[in-house]
Amino acid sequence: MSDGQYLRPERLEDAVAALRDGAWTLLAGGTDHYPARVTVQRSEDILDITGLAGLRGISDAGDHFRIGALTRWSDIAEGDLPPCFDGLRRAAREVGGMQIQNRATLAGNLCNASPAADGVPPLLTLDASVELASAEGVRTLPLGEFILGNRKTARRSDELMTAILVPKPAYPARSAFLKLGARKYLVISIVMVAGVLEVRDGTVAAARIAVGSCSAVAQRLPALEAALLGQRAGPGLAGLAAEEHLAGLAPIDDIRADAGYRQDAALVLVKRCLAELGSTV
Repeated sequence: MSDGQYLRPERLEDAVAALRDGAWTLLAGGTDHYPARVTVQRSEDILDITGLAGLRGISDAGDHFRIGALTRWSDIAEGDLPPCFDGLRRAAREVGGMQIQNRATLAGNLCNASPAADGVPPLLTLDASVELASAEGVRTLPLGEFILGNRKTARRSDELMTAILVPKPAYPARSAFLKLGARKYLVISIVMVAGVLEVRDGTVAAARIAVGSCSAVAQRLPALEAALLGQRAGPGLAGLAAEEHLAGLAPIDDIRADAGYRQDAALVLVKRCLAELGSTV
């Protein structure tokens, strides 16, 4: 364990005040924090925010849904949510085992900013934003602007993520999430694909497709999204996806897969995602 300070506030204002006055390592669920320190430990001041009960839960805020930063993945998996959240619900069931899902938080997943974070692609396709609180006030950032790189975010050291905000779709929407790994469960992804389609009068009114684990930050596919607009919804949407739509990806070689395999697998999963979405809307 760290030999630095340990503080566990029970009020948001106390947590924000602490961040204003010192440099702290934030602890939400701890499912990434503790494993990373099994072999190498360092002195650090830990601000444990798990006692901030007001930051947990999902609520309907009129034109958007508000997901508290400390909402756990099991809350998403078991929550009464509309169909546009189906992809995020699937991702929730892929975040480790049940013990991890009962402890790990959405804020922790986003702030840890791993390229393989299961929650990022589906939240990108939901057009999610993050809410950040500091002594200076509250600001919101689109998720695509919040995660800047591998383990790097736009959160300032005096800020605390308080919520994830998801706008309600304009038209009936369905979503999906597909993950490829070396085995079915308890695995870090090789490739992830998430998608949301909004359909009006049988045609695609909005499309959002994101790929994870194929670049330092999960990427939306804007060229493919544009190509899907106005198309008749159906499994044939899969045929619109092409290699050139993946041009923004930058897969790497690592112990799980090489770059070429990731690139090929990404296209396959994108097609499968579109076939599923086209068949269900």
